[in-house]
Amino acid sequence: MSTQSSDADVAFIQALAELLNKNDLTELSVKREYGPDDRLDVKVSKQVQMVAAPAVHAAPAPMAHHAPPASAAAPAAPEDPAQHPGAVTSPMVGTVYMSAEPGATPFVSVGAVVTEGQTVLIIEAMKTMNHIPAPRAGTVKRILVADGNAVEYGAPLLIIE
Repeated sequence: MSTQSSDADVAFIQALAELLNKNDLTELSVKREYGPDDRLDVKVSKQVQMVAAPAVHAAPAPMAHHAPPASAAAPAAPEDPAQHPGAVTSPMVGTVYMSAEPGATPFVSVGAVVTEGQTVLIIEAMKTMNHIPAPRAGTVKRILVADGNAVEYGAPLLIIE
């Protein structure tokens, strides 16, 4: 491989790293074919440091004498929206758009009734607009993302019940 090709490869890798940071991605993999026995495989990634929220410990409230036993109480709602049975999660890394174009009416809002397969939002990934369909019919109970925000694979987007 010549020095020119090597310099071009370095510039290409730097451009990939900039693309990774600019689009809030964690990993990018590219294969470049130069000829039958000459290719460049590049994988650019960065570590994302997850910071846990500090635990909040509240003193238990005094129990009233007439309170029902804990086993008779209704089950608590799941804390993590991704664990909710009606959660619609992101199938990819990208940027969320709640409407077809800026200023247009959003695809859904809280309280909207959706049918299975109806577009609920768009995720842009690699300059491609991916329509995300409702996996089931129901009512939109919560929208967990904002227009223009970046999302990771598996991130909860909204809750449909």
